[in-house]
Amino acid sequence: MKETRTGQKDAYEMILEAIDTGTYRPGDRLVESELADRFGVSRTPIREALQRLETQSMLTRDGRSLIVASLDHNQMADLYVVRTELEGLAARLAARHATPEEARVLRDMVEEDRGLIGNPEALARANRRFHKQIHLASHNRYLVQQLDLVHRSMALLATTSLAVDGRGAEAIAEHDAIVTAIEAGDGATAHKALSNHISKAFVTRLKIDANKEV
Repeated sequence: MKETRTGQKDAYEMILEAIDTGTYRPGDRLVESELADRFGVSRTPIREALQRLETQSMLTRDGRSLIVASLDHNQMADLYVVRTELEGLAARLAARHATPEEARVLRDMVEEDRGLIGNPEALARANRRFHKQIHLASHNRYLVQQLDLVHRSMALLATTSLAVDGRGAEAIAEHDAIVTAIEAGDGATAHKALSNHISKAFVTRLKIDANKEV
């Protein structure tokens, strides 16, 4: 299915978004001609985008083909350690620097996302949007850049922990606690709440992987 190029998105951004949204999953092979047709661009920017993604370890070689990379257990654990620390810091800074309008947007997101419980894919998209809003509310461009790198790597996890029964409702309750702390300007509690949120997501993902081995 051909997709039209929108706004200022380049080939790199479009392929990265396709990986992030699950259009292409770990292990999927990416072919220049197919990508050029899908996104309506020439093969040259596609080739350059694929080279860039390979350099960033988002893609890996399988013979002569490029496939979407996957994370092993240790890589996933390392990623969650870094994510927990950076996300916690973002929440602490958001509690300190978020404008009333930014806090309002976060609160509205929590309330709206309650309606997505039971729809893991939609909730996963909303979850990414929610976390991105906290990153922006930190008002620290360098932290936002690092978190963008972390969340890009999160796209290499084939499944969402929000698909586990009951996890969606728990996650929304955790989001509520994070926003409450940010609204109160309580950086320490916001840091703890968001770090706890990521830790619980990691435990859930570990259980998913453990069940695959049974």
